[in-house]
Amino acid sequence: MTALVCGSMAFDTIMVFPDKFQNHILPDKVHMLNVSFFVPQLRREFGGCAGNIAYNLHLLGENALPMATVGQDFGPYADWMTKTGVNQRYLTVLDDEFTGQAYITTDMDDNQITAFHPGAMGRSELNKVPSDAGIKIGIVSPDGKAGMIEHAEQFVAAGIPFIFDPGQGMPMFDGDELKVFIEQATWVTLNDYEAAMLQEKTGLSPHEIAEQVEALIITKGAEGSLIYTGGKRLNIPAAKAAAVVDPTGCGDAYRGGLLYGLLNSLDWKVTGRIAGLMGAIKIAHAGTQNHVVTLDELKAQYAEQFGGVF
Repeated sequence: MTALVCGSMAFDTIMVFPDKFQNHILPDKVHMLNVSFFVPQLRREFGGCAGNIAYNLHLLGENALPMATVGQDFGPYADWMTKTGVNQRYLTVLDDEFTGQAYITTDMDDNQITAFHPGAMGRSELNKVPSDAGIKIGIVSPDGKAGMIEHAEQFVAAGIPFIFDPGQGMPMFDGDELKVFIEQATWVTLNDYEAAMLQEKTGLSPHEIAEQVEALIITKGAEGSLIYTGGKRLNIPAAKAAAVVDPTGCGDAYRGGLLYGLLNSLDWKVTGRIAGLMGAIKIAHAGTQNHVVTLDELKAQYAEQFGGVF
């Protein structure tokens, strides 16, 4: 079954500073900051919400179609997608733009300084949700503002149920705009920080949001997740990770599991556990697309951690 994953594709350049930022920043001079950090460790990863979510859903054997605008430098990412088998049909290459770029420097206290260049992502409205491609479900994840608004409208017009996943894109929208997304969406998913921000911007409680959609899903990291549906709140336990290496991309892995459960009409308790397990598998690996799991392996881990089958 097919899912259209609207969102960003990006290169993540991750650098490690073998010291603490605080040792090199003078508090009384922050108004005239001029610092340079020596970073002997550097790696470049393939990322972006659409790419990450589609990668995870593809691992589970579903037809994941990322839809995004990318730049002239996308070649290495395209090669990676070819290698992993992720569909590239709905990627639009803009020759006058760069692909989205995140430059992340982390110090020994796990503080981060990040610079993000949206590049081609800022023109995501050039892509249109197809109404005749056999798409069963969609997701609107962080992307260019106009693209997110138009893709939500297009899902509604095409009669395709979709998840609203505002993520880091939430600051682009005011309360009224977010209320429109909630009215349009079939499901809403957030982490706990984003849930608090959405509540502040809209004035709506989690239960009030849940009344307008089939389910509101809130992830809470190592504390598991909450699913508000049918007038109830389900507490989904966290899956145990083999190791805690890198949390980047865990939310996207969770969303890949969420889409799998929805595509296969699984109940919410099972779907939430599958999604949490995907996040736990990802956190044991550096980068957002370096973990590998088959559906059979996932089912075995599910049985071991939670009992039962799906």
